[in-house]
Amino acid sequence: MTGVSEELAARYHPASAPDYVPARQIKDLQLTRLQEVVQRAFDHVALFRARMQERGLTPQSLRTLEDVALVPFTVKTDLRDTYPFGLFASPMSEIVRLHVSSGTTGKPIVVAYTKADVDVWTSVMVRSLACCGVTHGDIVQNAYGYGLFTGGLGAHYGAEALGATVIPISGGNTERQLMLMRDFNVTAICCTPSYFMHLVDRAAEMGMNLRELPLRVGVFGAEPWTDSMRRHIEAESGIEAYDIYGLSEIIGPGVAMECPGRSGLHVFEDHFYPEIVNPDTGEPLPEGAEGELVLTTLSKAAMPMIRYRTRDITTLLPGACPCGRTLRRIRRIGRRSDDMMIIRGINVFPSQIESALLDVEGTLPHYQIVLNRVSGLDEMEVQVEVTPQIFSDKVGALEDLNRKLVNAVERIVGLRVAVRLVMPHTIARSEGKAKRVIDRRNLEA
Repeated sequence: MTGVSEELAARYHPASAPDYVPARQIKDLQLTRLQEVVQRAFDHVALFRARMQERGLTPQSLRTLEDVALVPFTVKTDLRDTYPFGLFASPMSEIVRLHVSSGTTGKPIVVAYTKADVDVWTSVMVRSLACCGVTHGDIVQNAYGYGLFTGGLGAHYGAEALGATVIPISGGNTERQLMLMRDFNVTAICCTPSYFMHLVDRAAEMGMNLRELPLRVGVFGAEPWTDSMRRHIEAESGIEAYDIYGLSEIIGPGVAMECPGRSGLHVFEDHFYPEIVNPDTGEPLPEGAEGELVLTTLSKAAMPMIRYRTRDITTLLPGACPCGRTLRRIRRIGRRSDDMMIIRGINVFPSQIESALLDVEGTLPHYQIVLNRVSGLDEMEVQVEVTPQIFSDKVGALEDLNRKLVNAVERIVGLRVAVRLVMPHTIARSEGKAKRVIDRRNLEA
C-alpha cells in the first residue's frame, strides 16, 4: 500500500467535492496550478525552458487559462530523446517510483513519481472507480499487468484506498482467473476489453456461465474499443462495461472515467487540463469540435507534462452530465491519429473495421487486419472469427456472411477490402493490449 491515509481515502469518497464543484471554481484552481507547474518545469527542465525562451516566454506570460496555447507542445519523442531522466523536475532523492512504457520501437519511455504524485494517482483512481459504482464493499479482480506497466499498480492502489478488496492477479493464467472469479465472488474486474473477451470465451468452453456469478462491473481500458464491443461484452457476460482512460506519460489510468450516464468520460481536470487541437496544425479547437487531445498535468511534481500531444482523437463534449459532475467530458477514444492506415488514398482506422464487423450477426469480436503490398499497391485483408454454428453450416451461409461483412466495411470505410472468415480461436489472444494490425508492406516492398 502507498501509505495513503484513511483521511485521504475519505476525502475522495464517491460524492467528493472535486467532482461536483462549480465550473468557475475549477477554472480558478486550474489557472493557479497551471502557473505553478509551468514555473516548476521552467526552473527544472532544460528542454522546456529552452523552448519557452525560443518563443520569448516566461512563466509570467501565462495570465489566463487561454494563454496555455502560447506554450510549446511536448511529444512522445521528447521522452525518448531525453531518456532516461532528462524531463525530471525532481531530484532522484524525491523519486519513489519509476515506470517504463511497453513500447516496441526505440528507447522506452520512463515516467517518474514523487510520494505526492502517487497520492494524486491513488486519489484519481478512487474517483474513477467510484464514478462507475465500485464501492468499499466490492471484490475487485485486477487483471491489468503489474510491474513496469502503469495499469496494474494504478488500479490496485485506487481500489484499496476506496476500501474494496483487491485480488492482484495481474494478466494471464486464464483458467485461474476464472476459478478465482467464481470462488472469491468477484464483483468487479479491471483489465483490457480484449482480454475480458478472452475470459468470456474460455468460460464458455469450461461450461461456466458468467451471468450466474456476482460479477457486475468491468473497468476496461489501455486500448481503444467501440460501442459495438461494449454491447457484445455486456450481452455475453451480463455486466456493465465502463471505459477508463489514461496514459503513462500523464500519470497512468485515472485521467478520465465514464459514469453511469455513459455519455463520455469525465476528465479529472483539477489535475489534468484538457485541450482539443487540430492534429495537422496544432491550432486550438472549440468545444464540440473533433481533434487531438492535449493534456497538461496540473499537479505532477516529478515529471510535469506541459501540453502533451496524446495522438488520441476525441471531442470535448458540451453541456452538463445527468450524473451531476461538473467535470468536463471527452467522447470515448475510438482512434488515434497514429493508428491511421492509408489504403489506396483512403484513411482507415481499426475502430471503423471493428464497428463494421460487430454490426453483422455471426461474427465474434476477434479480428486482425493484415496489410500487404501487391504489385506496388497497398492491399488490406480483414481476418475475422465467426461463431461455431456459422462455420459448421453450409458453404452458402459462409459466403453470405462474407458478402455482408465486405459490404459493411465498404459502407463505413468507403473502401472494398478482402474479408477472410476463420474458425473460432484461430486469431491469437492477448493478455494485454490486442495487436489488431499486422503490416507486411515493408517486408514485401
